[in-house]
Formats: sequence, C-alpha cells, structure tokens
Amino acid sequence: MATKNPGGVQSVERVFEILELITDAGGEVTLSELATSTALPLPTIHRLLRTLVSLGYARQLPSRRYSLGPRLIRIGEQANRQLGNIALPELRRLVTDLGESANMATLDGDQVVYVAQAPSPHSMRMFTEVGRRANLHNTGVGKALMADLADDEVRAIVARTGMVTPTPFSIGTVDALLDELATIRERGYSIDEQEQEVGVRCFAMAVPGTPVPTAVSVSGPVSRVDDAFGERAVPLLRRAGAAIAGELVVG
Repeated sequence: MATKNPGGVQSVERVFEILELITDAGGEVTLSELATSTALPLPTIHRLLRTLVSLGYARQLPSRRYSLGPRLIRIGEQANRQLGNIALPELRRLVTDLGESANMATLDGDQVVYVAQAPSPHSMRMFTEVGRRANLHNTGVGKALMADLADDEVRAIVARTGMVTPTPFSIGTVDALLDELATIRERGYSIDEQEQEVGVRCFAMAVPGTPVPTAVSVSGPVSRVDDAFGERAVPLLRRAGAAIAGELVVG
C-alpha cells in the first residue's frame, strides 16, 4: 500500500495507488485482487476504476479483469525520453573516459527498451537505436536487470519469451542463464560476450534504487573491449549509475 503523504491530495494518491497495484500485478488484475492489496473500501476502488476506464487510463477486459489503459503509453514514452535526457550527461562522460558507446535501458515487461545512448567517436562502434527493444537473456543490460530478480521470476519470463540465440555465443538454456545470473550477482556487473552480436562485447550494471529497473552499459568491438577495458569500465559504470540514481530519487 502506498505511503500516505500528509500534504497530498487523497483522491490523487488513491488513483496512483490503483495504477501501481495494477502494474505490480503484471498489468492485469481483478477487482477482488485489488481489494486484498489495499486498505481502500471496495466501492472506492470500483469508483476509481470506472473513472480511469472512462479516461482511457485503464481498461476493463472481457474477462472482467482490469488492465492499464492506452493513454498511459504516451505518458510512459515521454517519461522514458525524459529519463534518457537525465542520463545523457553521465553517458557522455563514460564515452569521454572510455571511448566506447554508452547506453541506458529500462525494464519494460519481459524485455528491455533502450532509452538513451551516447555514441563512441570511433568509426567502428556499437550502435543501438533509442527505443529499440531487446531480450533480457542475451543482452548485457538485460542480464544485469535479470540478476535482481528471483530465479522463479527468471524462469517465468523465459517460459513466456523463449530463449532465442542470435549468435553461437548466446545462452540457450534456463540452467545456463541461472548460473550466469548467480555469477553476475556475485561480481556486481554483467558481460555480454558476443551474445547479441558477434564481435561486440558489453559491460553493464544495474542502476540502484530507481523507480523503474534501469541499467547502464558500455559496448564496443572485442578488439578494444577486452579484460583491461573491463577493469577500467566497471568502477566508471558504478559511478555513472550512482549519479543517475541520485537524479531519479523519488522524494
């Protein structure tokens, strides 16, 4: 249940509590599930849902479950762009210090979406279009975010998405992925070892304490992004993540 804000408007707080509960439930929820997750009276929940549905911020499905509505998409897209703008100074600093492309991505359902990039000055460089979606299990940012999930959640995601293997280096089984995530948790960062694209290596790290699961990365050709590069990159990624997190603290 959301924390009460003494200076807040109660009806607004309740609306966002409902939206967050639907989000936490995976995007769909029943009225009874909402009632068990909040102290709000059932008539109040029903009234708020009717209002959200009429405005397009929620939908009632044929199954009578409630889902997030299409009008939230535009808000989410703009929020992602703003998030990218906040991160860009730190991503550019990574490029200045390391010479390779820096990215930031957020968790969106069962995938990651790239929300910001600062490109490398090299002519041969890694490029990811902002807005591109990618799988979790074969990207550096995706594995960094997956490492913060419980193994059961990882298995559930893989059951829904499958495990495509775009390169011979891609992880193709759940057990191998879980072993990899255990290693990531222990060392604190992930490595994409040519799993998304042959010839490209990526070091990535989750950004701590963000409202939406977020990760930053640096990527480039394996000829330049080697073990020595990783030793320099990891503390700089940690510094960038801490700076970005500081900008995103919810007061």
